Amino acid sequence: MMKVCLSAALCGLSLLLSTAPAPAAAPPPAAAAPGHAAESAEAKARRMQWFADAKLGIFIHWGIYAVDGVDESWAFFNGKMSHADYMKQLRGFTASRYDPAAWADAVRRSGARYAVLTARHHDGVALWDSRQGLNVVKDTPAGRDLVGPFVEALRQRDLKVGLYYSLPDWSYDDYDVFTRKSKRYDFAREPQRWQRFLDYYQGQIEDLGERYRPDLYWFDGDWEHDAAGWQSAKVRSAILARNPGAIINSRLNEYGDYATPEQGVPVLRPEPRYWELCLTMNQSWGYQPRDTEYKNANQIIHLFAGVIGMGGNLLLDIGPREDGTLDPRQAQILEGLGRWTGKHAQAIYGTVAGPSLDHYAGPSTLSKDGRTLYLFVDGKPSGEVLVKGLDAAVAKAYVVGGKQPVGTRVLGKYDWSKVPGLLYLSIPSEAYDADMTVIALELDRPLALYREASKPIESNE
Repeated sequence: MMKVCLSAALCGLSLLLSTAPAPAAAPPPAAAAPGHAAESAEAKARRMQWFADAKLGIFIHWGIYAVDGVDESWAFFNGKMSHADYMKQLRGFTASRYDPAAWADAVRRSGARYAVLTARHHDGVALWDSRQGLNVVKDTPAGRDLVGPFVEALRQRDLKVGLYYSLPDWSYDDYDVFTRKSKRYDFAREPQRWQRFLDYYQGQIEDLGERYRPDLYWFDGDWEHDAAGWQSAKVRSAILARNPGAIINSRLNEYGDYATPEQGVPVLRPEPRYWELCLTMNQSWGYQPRDTEYKNANQIIHLFAGVIGMGGNLLLDIGPREDGTLDPRQAQILEGLGRWTGKHAQAIYGTVAGPSLDHYAGPSTLSKDGRTLYLFVDGKPSGEVLVKGLDAAVAKAYVVGGKQPVGTRVLGKYDWSKVPGLLYLSIPSEAYDADMTVIALELDRPLALYREASKPIESNE
């Protein structure tokens, strides 16, 4: 498996933005498929705004692989088991305790603003009654559409809907790739078979769009063919013709809207303007009871703060059991995350990336008007918290979620120098959050940062 939007009205942020890597170039003109005018930067910004504001999503990997707790699709692709044995799991997939309302409630309580469900993974087993291919309605004891009820439950809770769809189908007779070591045919030599597959997969995408009108399409598997092979331009054009507001992830070759780094938490701020880190709680995407290598809620909160501090979103994964219930370990992590996101909502949603680590040694976010800076504080510092190069006065400082006042003092500021002094912050000992404390600095004007290199003093008059 393997692209933050700022309003043009954000005055005073130009210096901040100059500290970050330059945004990635807009998609090439070819991204506008035939028959559709190229999208302006302003139009894309409007389309992407909810995504940029949302910050947190929940990824849900659910499929027949939960029956035996094996790698989703990869178990047979990588030769850990035969395709026939993998497919025996169809008989054990019941969804007997599936409660989409409970899932949507868990998503909401976590603080997520959207969720992405695996409508069909690489194994080709669709979670709705697809007109072609394998699906849980006709091929498993579940016997019903599992996508529709979840989509409805999300929308009832004002959550955005994302559907994951694998471009490859390793079980489909007319798809060229079967396993890592075997192919069914050379698609260039048998174009009729390849065309049958194109009709099949594009028909499924059309079906998903007509039935559920997802806000976000999360594609995967584009590495097996190039954009021409997948007909990516055609797919993008068809999606946006049905739903002009839809968002498409990067895994449609160069025809997506945002980047999707996976598992590797960024060390440097990613270059694309829009991006989303997809991350597992343990080592597995789907339900694997033997995988006990879980990150705890505290660790995930710190990772999440780092992601939004660099202007991205976090798509945190859960893997339900085959019957539709959640592992208590995963449910507990969602609850812990939700406690923290609920308390610190003002510093999370609708913000943009804060200053770089040159100015504050931790994650930070900024309100859209540029007048409130949020600092995420790790643990209990041994002394005061330092902010460097803040070229705006602090009108008010307080702890988010409790409103306790934070002491401020500026040292090393000389009236004859344009260099800002050092801002020191004193947090009341009783105000620290159990996981991560957040300080709000309300500024007297939109954020401005001093970025000049230090040099000798030539005059103190």
